[in-house]
Amino acid sequence: MRRLLQFILLKPILWASGKFASKPRRDKIFAALTNLRQHIIENPGKKGLVIELKPGDKFIVFSDQHRGAKNGADDFWNAEPNYLAALDYYYKNDFQFISLGDCEELWENSLTKVKKYNVVTFEAEKLFIQQNRFYKVFGNHDLLWVNDPLGWWYLKRIYGQEVKVYEGMILQLTIDSKQLTIFLTHGHQGDASSDGNWFSKFFVARIWAPLQAFLRINPNTPAYDRELKTEHNRIMYEWSLQQRNCLLITGHTHQPVFESRTHLEELYKKLLVAKQYNNEEEIKETESEIYKREKDYKSISVDYLQMRPSYFNSGCCCFSDGDITGIEITAEDISLIKWNKGKGKEVLGRALLSELIEQLK
Repeated sequence: MRRLLQFILLKPILWASGKFASKPRRDKIFAALTNLRQHIIENPGKKGLVIELKPGDKFIVFSDQHRGAKNGADDFWNAEPNYLAALDYYYKNDFQFISLGDCEELWENSLTKVKKYNVVTFEAEKLFIQQNRFYKVFGNHDLLWVNDPLGWWYLKRIYGQEVKVYEGMILQLTIDSKQLTIFLTHGHQGDASSDGNWFSKFFVARIWAPLQAFLRINPNTPAYDRELKTEHNRIMYEWSLQQRNCLLITGHTHQPVFESRTHLEELYKKLLVAKQYNNEEEIKETESEIYKREKDYKSISVDYLQMRPSYFNSGCCCFSDGDITGIEITAEDISLIKWNKGKGKEVLGRALLSELIEQLK
């Protein structure tokens, strides 16, 4: 039956994928991000919160868990123990948790299955909720939370209390009389297949995505296409350049980005420094890491050494090797971190916010 439907529907679906695909459009992304940020500032509490960063505040940002049904298509399954270890650390160390979208894989799975097979992780997140340390932002793969009238009720049954779902958040603080804004959103804004009106979102989440999953005919999205990843990150960076004293943090592409450079670009920068100081051991280690990571990236920006540090990406919590990445934020600094499966936390990059705001001029 599936093969017959594939034969009949292949061309129409490919046509629709081409028409409504997630290939990033600069004008749409720019407009969507600008409108969302402005809306949150002018109407805090509706589409997003505005939070003043105070001394002692600590946030961890994770995105793109893509929790599934513990089957061969579940990208999160292998990373779950690592994710749970990370949440335990952040809970015990008084971090607030921002879950930045695509937490549940609701394009490929029913909510019933996701709820059934992820009880342990939902319980770990519930600890943050019970202490008012949890913020949930939706992405394109968990649109159900905002396009289903009963989304709030489903979440209440999972977590035991109501959980507000936002499209974005703003953290802000003042450094030497200058206000720094940290704007967080999933990053699918401007995507024609998942950032339209209520009907288009409903159609994608309830009809389009399940149909493609059943037929096993999937269009490219930034999460899985290296060329789209690179282009999407570039557009996000270009938008962030036009904002005054603003850092943009997204997920969506599954590519960690720190100070506007991808992890691979950071490795190339590290290699240049190691060669400058003739550090043979570090040269060897970095070249080995570059070899492993190159397959995940389409290209290196020609100006990666001159990029302004305005764009960050949390990466994802579903790497095939079980590793997860995220971003830590305090009132003093911002860090890109990786939790290596079985080895614990590693800091991939750290920067003082006071130094970043000087470079954003």
